[in-house]
Amino acid sequence: MPEVFQRLFTMSETQILPLNEQAALGATRPRERSQFAHLVRHYLERFFNHEAASPDGDAKARLVLLAFAAGLPGLMVSVYLWPVYHPIRGWPPGHPSDGGPPPYWLQVNHHFFFALYSLVIMGVVTVFEWDLFFPDLLDIFVLTTLPIPNRRLFLARVGAIAIFIAGFLFDANILAPLVLPEATDPPSVTRLLAAHCSAVALSGLFATAFILALQSLLLAIFGERLFRKIGLFIQGVFISLLLLLLLLFPVLSGVVPALLQSGSGFVRWFPPFWFLGLYQRLLEGPASLPIYQQLARMGCLATAAMVGLVMLFYPLAYLRKVHQLVEGAVLRTGHNWAARPLHRLIHAILVRTPVRRAVHHFIGQTLLRVPRYRVYLVLYGGVGAAVVLSGVLRFTAVHGHVHVAVSADGIRAAVGIVAFWVIAGLRTAFVSSGNQRGGWIFRVIHGDPPEFVSALQRLQSAETWVLFASIAATFAVYLLSRLIAPPELLTAPATAAQILVSAAMCLLLADLFFLHVTVVPFTGSSAHDEPNLALTMLKFFTFFPLIAAFPIPSEIWLVQKPWHFAAAVVVTVAAHLVLRRRHRQVVRAFCNIPSLEEGEEDFPMKLGLRY
Repeated sequence: MPEVFQRLFTMSETQILPLNEQAALGATRPRERSQFAHLVRHYLERFFNHEAASPDGDAKARLVLLAFAAGLPGLMVSVYLWPVYHPIRGWPPGHPSDGGPPPYWLQVNHHFFFALYSLVIMGVVTVFEWDLFFPDLLDIFVLTTLPIPNRRLFLARVGAIAIFIAGFLFDANILAPLVLPEATDPPSVTRLLAAHCSAVALSGLFATAFILALQSLLLAIFGERLFRKIGLFIQGVFISLLLLLLLLFPVLSGVVPALLQSGSGFVRWFPPFWFLGLYQRLLEGPASLPIYQQLARMGCLATAAMVGLVMLFYPLAYLRKVHQLVEGAVLRTGHNWAARPLHRLIHAILVRTPVRRAVHHFIGQTLLRVPRYRVYLVLYGGVGAAVVLSGVLRFTAVHGHVHVAVSADGIRAAVGIVAFWVIAGLRTAFVSSGNQRGGWIFRVIHGDPPEFVSALQRLQSAETWVLFASIAATFAVYLLSRLIAPPELLTAPATAAQILVSAAMCLLLADLFFLHVTVVPFTGSSAHDEPNLALTMLKFFTFFPLIAAFPIPSEIWLVQKPWHFAAAVVVTVAAHLVLRRRHRQVVRAFCNIPSLEEGEEDFPMKLGLRY
């Protein structure tokens, strides 16, 4: 094998020089960076290392992994398009093919996916990071005390935001163009790449600019204090709507031909169609449908308008937030008198011992005050709401008008979806690391590891909190669904079946999710080995469809005969008792672990194994 090819398969080694030659090289001088460059690097570092993204400080590797994961859906869709554009004659059996390209409107739907996906993924990223687009107390107390002009601080943050958005837009869409020309065999590769890159770039830029412009406008008008009260709600709404668009793509793709051919007003006011029009206009040229030119013009004008609004409102919002951070927040004193009767009722029924009450109030106060936990709940809540709505809603196009229908099976599955995402989101928040300082009082009073009875009461209090939170959310969704439910779900047997299935799923899912949890909420430490993200996602994609589909046959089976209700109650209670007994065994094993001295590592005690 030639030497030049051998170098491709061998790792280069560092050349070792004698000491006299190293001395002759002189001192290594690091490249000097300007103050502006240092500020931009600092702000970019803050985007990757902040409390919401990485409590354990390993956000760079995690967000780089997520950046490439964001580009995988486009790549995989491009790969899966190859057999669509290269069919085998006579396969599959019964569906003969002439070996030609797919129908025109099917190709349009393929392009529609890429434009829609770029809009969704960039919108989600912007919503997740939007708190970092503005200064916080750390910037005010540290950076403003240094000899740095305020204008340079502002421009450096703007530059960091632009680099961050451009980088993520590149990562999310760069993989698909590498495969699309080979997968689709377009008449003109140049036109395809130009149309694809332009459409996905403007689509993602529009989503980012729209969200940032809205945030800047609200901050400039209402200020930081009022915006913080509604910020989480707005984040949840954006996450739900964006993911709903992506999940409803199979439904929307079925009505795309009718809508575009009819020239409906819905098409002109639906942003993903704007960038589909840009895609088709650049790809087909003057021979494209007239509606595409109109949509492309609207997409370009809307994107330019959103960028202009960001340039107008962002400086105003930036200045107002800085002024309010300098002035400080107004502290509220006193107690919430309206909540006292509720607390007394909870103390009398659910948390009757001091240990249970301590954990109960510790959860409530920590969950609402730490931004990272609120972001977790918003993300899980947004995903859950999007999945529920995508299962309930059905769209059809009749004479160019979109009609919305309601699926009875989707309403049945909603209770399982809500219970799963509420409990999964709370568990993620409870076991996350990075807030160990709040649990010092539990270690001082109960020891580490604690006594079995104290440990069991602490964990049961946390599970009870989760159980009733999931029940409240599930039944709230159930009551809302009755407003649009078909008559078959409003009968007395159907109502009783839905209530029983909802309560049973909340109870058993809480037992399963917290079966191996042995720490007080929010006080866990990070594991020695990082969790496998692929394995975690595999668990979700494996068990979530089963859990979402379980209520549909269960409710139908319960309605058939009255004794089915009694059998379901018996099975639920038996499964709960078995899981509760297993949980006690796990807690007892945890309490029997020898305690560690101060500063002692747990590796020699556990031999690197997990209990």
